[in-house]
Amino acid sequence: MLKKLLIFIVLLIAAPFIAALFIKTDYEVSVSRTIDKPSNEVFDYIKYLKNQDEFSVWAKMDPNMRQSFSGTDGEVGFISAWESDNPDVGKGEQEIIALEPEARIDYALRFIEPFASNDQAYMTTDAIEDGSTLVTWGFVGHMDYPMNILIPLMNIESMILKDLDTGLANLKQRLESRP
Repeated sequence: MLKKLLIFIVLLIAAPFIAALFIKTDYEVSVSRTIDKPSNEVFDYIKYLKNQDEFSVWAKMDPNMRQSFSGTDGEVGFISAWESDNPDVGKGEQEIIALEPEARIDYALRFIEPFASNDQAYMTTDAIEDGSTLVTWGFVGHMDYPMNILIPLMNIESMILKDLDTGLANLKQRLESRP
Protein backbone atom coordinates (compact mmCIF):
# COMPACT_ATOMS: atom_id res chain seq x y z
CA MET A 1 0.00 0.00 0.00
CA LEU A 2 2.80 2.43 0.89
CA LYS A 3 4.57 1.62 -2.38
CA LYS A 4 1.43 2.47 -4.39
CA LEU A 5 1.01 5.71 -2.46
CA LEU A 6 4.62 6.71 -3.16
CA ILE A 7 4.22 5.90 -6.87
CA PHE A 8 1.04 7.98 -6.95
CA ILE A 9 2.78 10.94 -5.26
CA VAL A 10 5.75 10.74 -7.65
CA LEU A 11 3.41 10.64 -10.66
CA LEU A 12 1.41 13.53 -9.27
CA ILE A 13 4.55 15.62 -8.88
CA ALA A 14 5.97 14.57 -12.26
CA ALA A 15 2.76 15.10 -14.26
CA PRO A 16 3.07 18.89 -14.71
CA PHE A 17 6.72 18.56 -15.74
CA ILE A 18 5.84 15.88 -18.27
CA ALA A 19 2.89 17.90 -19.59
CA ALA A 20 5.09 21.00 -19.97
CA LEU A 21 7.28 19.05 -22.40
CA PHE A 22 4.37 19.08 -24.85
CA ILE A 23 3.30 22.70 -24.39
CA LYS A 24 4.66 25.51 -26.56
CA THR A 25 7.11 27.97 -25.05
CA ASP A 26 6.43 30.81 -27.50
CA TYR A 27 3.15 32.55 -28.13
CA GLU A 28 1.87 35.55 -30.06
CA VAL A 29 -1.42 37.37 -29.86
CA SER A 30 -2.71 40.38 -31.73
CA VAL A 31 -5.93 42.28 -32.08
CA SER A 32 -7.03 44.89 -34.62
CA ARG A 33 -9.56 47.68 -34.55
CA THR A 34 -10.61 50.37 -37.00
CA ILE A 35 -10.27 53.96 -35.84
CA ASP A 36 -12.08 56.70 -37.73
CA LYS A 37 -9.06 58.97 -38.04
CA PRO A 38 -6.35 59.23 -40.73
CA SER A 39 -3.40 56.87 -40.28
CA ASN A 40 -0.81 59.63 -39.91
CA GLU A 41 -2.79 61.12 -37.02
CA VAL A 42 -3.18 57.73 -35.34
CA PHE A 43 0.49 56.84 -35.77
CA ASP A 44 1.63 60.25 -34.54
CA TYR A 45 -0.31 59.53 -31.34
CA ILE A 46 0.68 55.91 -30.69
CA LYS A 47 4.40 56.38 -31.37
CA TYR A 48 4.70 58.25 -28.06
CA LEU A 49 4.96 55.74 -25.21
CA LYS A 50 3.75 58.32 -22.72
CA ASN A 51 0.39 58.33 -24.52
CA GLN A 52 -0.13 54.69 -23.53
CA ASP A 53 -1.01 55.97 -20.05
CA GLU A 54 -4.24 57.24 -21.61
CA PHE A 55 -5.39 53.99 -23.24
CA SER A 56 -3.41 50.99 -21.96
CA VAL A 57 -5.16 48.71 -19.48
CA TRP A 58 -1.87 48.05 -17.70
CA ALA A 59 -1.11 51.74 -17.19
CA LYS A 60 -4.52 52.24 -15.59
CA MET A 61 -4.14 49.37 -13.08
CA ASP A 62 -2.26 51.51 -10.58
CA PRO A 63 -2.73 55.29 -10.53
CA ASN A 64 0.11 55.48 -7.98
CA MET A 65 2.60 53.68 -10.23
CA ARG A 66 6.00 55.34 -10.28
CA GLN A 67 7.35 56.06 -13.76
CA SER A 68 10.63 57.26 -15.19
CA PHE A 69 11.67 58.01 -18.74
CA SER A 70 14.90 58.24 -20.67
CA GLY A 71 15.56 59.37 -24.21
CA THR A 72 13.24 61.19 -26.58
CA ASP A 73 9.69 59.85 -26.64
CA GLY A 74 8.58 58.70 -30.06
CA GLU A 75 12.12 57.76 -31.12
CA VAL A 76 14.11 54.52 -31.11
CA GLY A 77 15.85 54.11 -27.75
CA PHE A 78 13.19 55.82 -25.64
CA ILE A 79 12.56 53.90 -22.41
CA SER A 80 9.50 54.11 -20.21
CA ALA A 81 10.06 52.36 -16.86
CA TRP A 82 7.49 51.60 -14.19
CA GLU A 83 7.38 50.35 -10.63
CA SER A 84 4.28 49.52 -8.64
CA ASP A 85 3.36 48.01 -5.30
CA ASN A 86 0.47 46.32 -7.13
CA PRO A 87 1.71 42.79 -8.00
CA ASP A 88 -0.39 42.81 -11.19
CA VAL A 89 1.68 45.75 -12.43
CA GLY A 90 5.07 44.99 -10.88
CA LYS A 91 8.27 46.51 -12.16
CA GLY A 92 9.71 46.72 -15.65
CA GLU A 93 10.41 48.85 -18.66
CA GLN A 94 9.39 49.27 -22.27
CA GLU A 95 11.76 50.48 -24.97
CA ILE A 96 11.10 51.57 -28.54
CA ILE A 97 13.40 49.29 -30.55
CA ALA A 98 12.21 49.94 -34.11
CA LEU A 99 10.12 52.56 -35.82
CA GLU A 100 8.80 52.53 -39.36
CA PRO A 101 7.26 55.99 -39.83
CA GLU A 102 3.50 56.01 -40.33
CA ALA A 103 3.39 52.19 -40.22
CA ARG A 104 4.89 50.29 -37.26
CA ILE A 105 6.47 50.65 -33.85
CA ASP A 106 8.20 47.77 -32.04
CA TYR A 107 8.84 47.58 -28.31
CA ALA A 108 11.07 45.50 -26.07
CA LEU A 109 9.28 44.69 -22.83
CA ARG A 110 11.49 43.83 -19.89
CA PHE A 111 9.53 42.63 -16.90
CA ILE A 112 11.52 42.51 -13.67
CA GLU A 113 8.92 41.84 -10.96
CA PRO A 114 6.88 39.87 -10.00
CA PHE A 115 8.62 37.62 -12.56
CA ALA A 116 11.46 38.21 -15.00
CA SER A 117 10.62 38.06 -18.69
CA ASN A 118 11.81 39.64 -21.91
CA ASP A 119 9.08 39.93 -24.51
CA GLN A 120 8.14 42.11 -27.44
CA ALA A 121 5.12 44.09 -28.51
CA TYR A 122 4.23 46.07 -31.59
CA MET A 123 1.61 48.39 -33.00
CA THR A 124 0.88 48.87 -36.69
CA THR A 125 -1.27 51.31 -38.60
CA ASP A 126 -2.74 50.66 -42.03
CA ALA A 127 -4.63 53.35 -43.92
CA ILE A 128 -8.07 52.36 -45.14
CA GLU A 129 -9.57 53.95 -48.28
CA ASP A 130 -12.34 55.74 -46.38
CA GLY A 131 -9.77 57.75 -44.40
CA SER A 132 -9.85 55.56 -41.31
CA THR A 133 -7.05 53.40 -39.91
CA LEU A 134 -6.72 49.75 -39.02
CA VAL A 135 -4.61 49.55 -35.85
CA THR A 136 -3.11 46.25 -34.76
CA TRP A 137 -1.56 45.73 -31.33
CA GLY A 138 0.42 42.57 -30.81
CA PHE A 139 2.40 40.83 -28.10
CA VAL A 140 5.07 38.17 -28.59
CA GLY A 141 6.00 36.20 -25.48
CA HIS A 142 8.15 33.31 -24.32
CA MET A 143 8.06 31.14 -21.22
CA ASP A 144 10.87 28.68 -20.57
CA TYR A 145 10.21 25.09 -19.58
CA PRO A 146 8.71 24.24 -17.09
CA MET A 147 7.05 27.64 -16.57
CA ASN A 148 5.40 27.23 -19.98
CA ILE A 149 2.82 25.06 -18.21
CA LEU A 150 1.28 28.40 -17.14
CA ILE A 151 0.40 29.38 -20.73
CA PRO A 152 -2.69 27.14 -20.85
CA LEU A 153 -3.26 26.94 -17.08
CA MET A 154 -3.57 30.69 -16.66
CA ASN A 155 -5.00 31.20 -20.14
CA ILE A 156 -2.27 33.78 -20.71
CA GLU A 157 -2.98 34.34 -24.40
CA SER A 158 -6.65 35.12 -23.73
CA MET A 159 -5.78 37.42 -20.83
CA ILE A 160 -3.32 39.42 -22.94
CA LEU A 161 -5.71 39.48 -25.90
CA LYS A 162 -8.49 40.87 -23.71
CA ASP A 163 -6.20 43.61 -22.36
CA LEU A 164 -4.97 44.52 -25.85
CA ASP A 165 -8.54 44.67 -27.16
CA THR A 166 -9.66 46.87 -24.26
CA GLY A 167 -6.63 49.09 -24.84
CA LEU A 168 -7.53 49.50 -28.52
CA ALA A 169 -11.14 50.28 -27.60
CA ASN A 170 -9.82 52.97 -25.23
CA LEU A 171 -7.52 54.27 -27.97
CA LYS A 172 -10.40 54.38 -30.47
CA GLN A 173 -12.61 56.30 -28.03
CA ARG A 174 -9.77 58.67 -27.15
CA LEU A 175 -8.81 59.50 -30.73
CA GLU A 176 -12.31 59.64 -32.18
CA SER A 177 -13.44 62.06 -29.45
CA ARG A 178 -10.71 64.51 -30.43
CA PRO A 179 -11.60 67.26 -32.92
